[in-house]
Amino acid sequence: MTEQLSIKSDLPKEIARRRTFAIISHPDAGKTTLTEKFLLFGGAIQMAGQVRAKGEARRTRSDFMQMEKDRGISVSASAMSFDFGPYRFNLVDTPGHSDFSEDTYRTLTAVDAAVMVIDGAKGIESQTQKLFEVCRMRDLPILTFCNKMDRESRDTFDIIDEIQENLAIDVTPASWPIGMGRDFLGCYDMLRDRLELMDRADRNKVAESIEIKGLDDPLLEEHVPADLLEKLREEVEMARELLPALDHQAMLEGTMTPIWFGSAINSFGVKELMDGIANYGPEPQPQSASPRPVAPDEKKVAGFVFKVQANMDPKHRDRVAFVRLASGHFKRGMKLTHVRSKKPMAISNPVLFLASDRELAEEAWAGDIIGIPNHGQLRIGDTLTEGEQIRATGIPSFAPELLQGVRSGDPLKGKHLEKALMQFAEEGAAKVFKPTFGSGFIVGVVGALQFEVLASRIEMEYGLPVRFEPSQFTSARWVAGEKTAVDKFEAANKQHIARDHDGDIVYLTRLQWDIDRIERDYPDVKLTATKEMMV
Repeated sequence: MTEQLSIKSDLPKEIARRRTFAIISHPDAGKTTLTEKFLLFGGAIQMAGQVRAKGEARRTRSDFMQMEKDRGISVSASAMSFDFGPYRFNLVDTPGHSDFSEDTYRTLTAVDAAVMVIDGAKGIESQTQKLFEVCRMRDLPILTFCNKMDRESRDTFDIIDEIQENLAIDVTPASWPIGMGRDFLGCYDMLRDRLELMDRADRNKVAESIEIKGLDDPLLEEHVPADLLEKLREEVEMARELLPALDHQAMLEGTMTPIWFGSAINSFGVKELMDGIANYGPEPQPQSASPRPVAPDEKKVAGFVFKVQANMDPKHRDRVAFVRLASGHFKRGMKLTHVRSKKPMAISNPVLFLASDRELAEEAWAGDIIGIPNHGQLRIGDTLTEGEQIRATGIPSFAPELLQGVRSGDPLKGKHLEKALMQFAEEGAAKVFKPTFGSGFIVGVVGALQFEVLASRIEMEYGLPVRFEPSQFTSARWVAGEKTAVDKFEAANKQHIARDHDGDIVYLTRLQWDIDRIERDYPDVKLTATKEMMV
């Protein structure tokens, strides 16, 4: 089905063949393993890596930081581009750990669809629910993959009911599992009336497909034991009566999700999911911006930065801005206007990623994600255009939930510490506040694990041991309002005032009472927990 070009669209062919999506899930549902198999089937790698690799087993490609390799979790979102049949997949692997949810949230502004991975035994978990809410706010189409069916898992109808109830979305089965755990044989492909059998011997082999004509085909009996076959026929008949059929339009609007079952580690069900993304996933969509949205088929190039990653290559102090192209046909060497500074930038060495491997991108189209190495000019939320003053909207920055002071192990290296902290602030890895009173900085993060990541990165990338210390403040709010009101407020509350790395005023709070007091005493001043990353 993938071989023939089923790309019917009004968009130029190169743009219409692109599928840009993120993979979301709770930690440990198998997201990074699934990413590896995507790369394997796309022909981008010859042998898939494992998240917890032992001995000769290869490491995964998408986890490239030392800490990710040590802990077996993904800490930063990484982007990968590869071809699958006539399609071009741009896949963004996001961290599932809730301590890194802000990185994930921003990543979801740069994709057109999400693949939700759930664990067959655990079903919908808390982080999946949170990420799903984000997709729902942006009406992102969602395709679901129920993983780990080769282990003991829950009843198929239970899993589907749980998704429908917890996430309030219609579910339509694209495949149906045959057996589970040790008895898991494979799946019946409900969209194409095919039997897909799993090969347990070779994990890197694509499943065997057997064309059958419906569930009464005698061929089935040759491959499926009688008891499992009877159960399969019964369940598929019930599913077809009780559950809605695939409605492509409803899926694109984000109100229905097709579900595939499989086992990523055994490479099973992955190719069917990829066919599903190719055939049912959305082509590049218009991007929200002010003063007008940007359509993918516009002739002029526009793109926005949704992530900045520093020191991907520890040997060079490099910073790479991840840019989602929103429109046009980009060619290497093009001059684009950096809207915030109004200065032209020649993009002479843009890169396409295969996780930490990269190659020079001679060209890219709307929907693609390219990396632009730079020395700090590009920040999250920046827009690059061919001259027009457009600014990307909808990329949020959240108030941190944990605040700590930071001290350098070497008091003479204060300048180095400031440089390192500013870099992480621009990367979006942490919020850095400079209080009006006293020396030093206060660092704010969403989850405690981020402090460990920051300390280990500052030491590895800057050779600077640091320690984090408890702070008297517990949260931060951005301050907005008329200049005179804000100035009066600032003068009266100096001991609580700080500036973030953009120079915006921040009010540091100790208790909820502080926030209530300000709202009562200063009605002209507004405290906000999010600020849009627009410059």
